Amino acid sequence: MSGAARLPARDACAGCEALSRRTFLAQATLAAAAGLLAACNVGNATSPSFHAFSIHPADFPALGTVGGMAVVDNGSSSGVPMAVVRTGDATYLALSLICPHRGGTVGISGSGFLCPVHGARFTATGAWAGGQPTSNLTSYPAQYDPATGTLAIG
Repeated sequence: MSGAARLPARDACAGCEALSRRTFLAQATLAAAAGLLAACNVGNATSPSFHAFSIHPADFPALGTVGGMAVVDNGSSSGVPMAVVRTGDATYLALSLICPHRGGTVGISGSGFLCPVHGARFTATGAWAGGQPTSNLTSYPAQYDPATGTLAIG
């Protein structure tokens, strides 16, 4: 034996299991992966304060047909940038344009939405469709009053 001092072997504490190197490395890898996922904010942690507001869909030409989509608020009225999708003759879907991944503002892209920050794609209903894994866009209640031509959001 060289001049290095050797520490005496220690017994495991009462009730504790000895941790093998393989188990330690596996648990450390899982903890690191969990930390990376938390840093990426994969859940819907971006939930800004929302204020209900109303629009007149007739003011947005894109909402003139079923399937049409329009950005209806940049966040100045509602606190959240919002888009509306016309889903039927008198039905609409209101969606937050805040990407649930990192809080970037998504835009209309083709027949859905795209986040320019990390490439997450969403369908016209706000469902995640590819790119950066994340959750769906937040939707808000949208009630259309045909008598007044007003869409109440929130």
